[in-house]
Amino acid sequence: MSGKLTYTRNIGIMAHIDAGKTTTTERILYYTGVNYRMGEVHDGTATMDFMVQEQERGITISSAATTVFWDYNNQKHKINIIDTPGHVDFTVEVERSLRVLDGAVAIFCAVGGVEPQSETVWKQANKYNIPRLSFVNKMDRPGADFFHVLEQIKEKLGSNPIALQLPIGSEDYFQGIVDLVANKAYVWNDETLGAEYFEVPIPEDMKDMVFEYRTHLIEGTAEESDELLDKFLADPDSISPENIIASLRKATLEMRITPVICGASFRNKGVQHLLNAIIAYLPNPYDAEAIKGINPYTDKEEIRRPDINEPFSALAFKITTDPYVGRIAFLKIYSGELAAGSYVLNTSTNKKERISRLFQVNASKQTPIDYTEAGDIVAAVGFKDIRTGDTLCDEKHPIVLESIQFPEPVISMAVEAKIQEDVDKLDIALRKLGDEDPTFTVKVDQETGQTLVSGMGELHLDIILDRLKREFRIEVNKGNPQVAYKEAFTIGVKHREVYKKQTGGRGKFADIVFVLGPADEGVRGLQFVNEVKGGNIPREFIPSIQKGFTVAMQNGVLAGFPVESLKVTLLDGSFHSVDSDSLAFEIVARLAFKEAGRKATPVILEPIMKLEVVCPDIHVGEITGDLNRRRANLEHIDSRLNYKVVKATVPMSEMFGYVTTLRTLTSGRGTSTLEFSHYAEAPRSIMEDVIMKTKGYLVKV
Repeated sequence: MSGKLTYTRNIGIMAHIDAGKTTTTERILYYTGVNYRMGEVHDGTATMDFMVQEQERGITISSAATTVFWDYNNQKHKINIIDTPGHVDFTVEVERSLRVLDGAVAIFCAVGGVEPQSETVWKQANKYNIPRLSFVNKMDRPGADFFHVLEQIKEKLGSNPIALQLPIGSEDYFQGIVDLVANKAYVWNDETLGAEYFEVPIPEDMKDMVFEYRTHLIEGTAEESDELLDKFLADPDSISPENIIASLRKATLEMRITPVICGASFRNKGVQHLLNAIIAYLPNPYDAEAIKGINPYTDKEEIRRPDINEPFSALAFKITTDPYVGRIAFLKIYSGELAAGSYVLNTSTNKKERISRLFQVNASKQTPIDYTEAGDIVAAVGFKDIRTGDTLCDEKHPIVLESIQFPEPVISMAVEAKIQEDVDKLDIALRKLGDEDPTFTVKVDQETGQTLVSGMGELHLDIILDRLKREFRIEVNKGNPQVAYKEAFTIGVKHREVYKKQTGGRGKFADIVFVLGPADEGVRGLQFVNEVKGGNIPREFIPSIQKGFTVAMQNGVLAGFPVESLKVTLLDGSFHSVDSDSLAFEIVARLAFKEAGRKATPVILEPIMKLEVVCPDIHVGEITGDLNRRRANLEHIDSRLNYKVVKATVPMSEMFGYVTTLRTLTSGRGTSTLEFSHYAEAPRSIMEDVIMKTKGYLVKV
């Protein structure tokens, strides 16, 4: 093993929009010496928000990676950081980042606390078993309440938050922290932009609180081992800070606790302590579990440990396009080592790829490196065909790692190039954008010939169209946003379909008997069961039947919307020794889908969104009344300071332009968050209306 992995951390910064993720990362870059001036989100100079759209809007759109170095206990540590977006439309960036990270920092606003997207990213981190620590930011803001955020982390996220620090003052009077581990107080020197901080006596009015929280911390630490418990019972003060840190680290890695610290990144307070906490409590690559995968040739499970002596394996978790170096693949190296110029096997395509160059990344800047090894995150260029979620590995030791699951798009829009010369360029540009973002899909409608683009929300598609204009120099006409409906079947039907075509010479013949209906619970895509006995249909034609149904699912029988899941049980059939071939059986499956589908009581499914509205008390009546008119299901109303928080689920089709309506209803004081929840059967009246408008669904552009 390479001992230096002990001094490596792969972490992500995650939070709700506007909690201060990017500002915190900018301060980390400054204090670690990567930047010599502090970038600011509000004036468009943040290093990590390097896209023009990010700088203009003051939000993070694309997850950005950077590498910094920080001295802790007289040892230089390497920290690979990924700053992820907070806006729900770009949740794909969080999903794919968490898939490859060892640990995470969850940032909470000291005023807003645990907000909707905070809950979403927390659940995503739970899914991938990511240990994390929490940073309560914006302690200098009016209404900041550290202890209220602690309660919310416990109640809303079901976590066990352990305060490692207590704030000295809050709002305009926030000046420092009490470190409960070291039992020392520190205040920052504002004149040096927080670069210096001084130890001071613990304030008299905080001593009782410090004693209470520190005793609780040491008790929890002592429970970790019999030896420490004996020390605690004999003399609590005999437990050293090193004992406490070791026990806290163990509990954090086992996800039994979440350490919580605080600060105010914009005022340069608390960032150095955050860096120390990242190294002290979050895992290095050795602490992460060995990755599991499947050998594509034997179908047996294999594991890869974070060790340079293991066979090489890596996951491509993000693809971007750079105007100077071309397509870039961001790789998490799970095992082995990789040198620039090496050949690797892409087991997702079963093709060899040459990785001509490797880079260490700092946001939009790349530094060439000759070599990378297990546990690292790097960028690679020079390949032909690598996509998000592909596994790269040693040719002699093939493995397929679990890919990344992405949510389905919920909104669509028709687009076309404004000038004829851009038609081909538009197709190429859309394909490149689709390679970068798996939640952005492109489809050509067979009936109208229009190009439909789909994404996670109006902002998502707005950014895509803006990138077409700025990066690819393509002006487009666009249709109105439309809901990405789906279709489903509610009952099973038995059907026989015969395809017979005589042309004078060799004809076409295929005959199948099957049951078509809803798939088993939890199954997506085609659930195909072959129960043909006695060779009535030759084995070589079965995959063609399966392919025919899979292709047919892209266009449902009611209005041409895709069918999300389907179960087909093939029972019987027949063939002709001369006229039957694979194409005939693929065609009969497509025809059979349409005929049987009409009898299987098809329905239209509409996307249902989770909505959270924060508004002043006096506007709750107007908000709930408006939501009722939008077919919303109100779940509950909470209080947060002087505001009310309205939570509901509501059909996506009712939410276009809602932000404008909300501003009007609340005189600009209300905010909302919309997030995909699930698909549900649309009411009969809505279904009939959608079917009637199907021809107009592809809005003429």
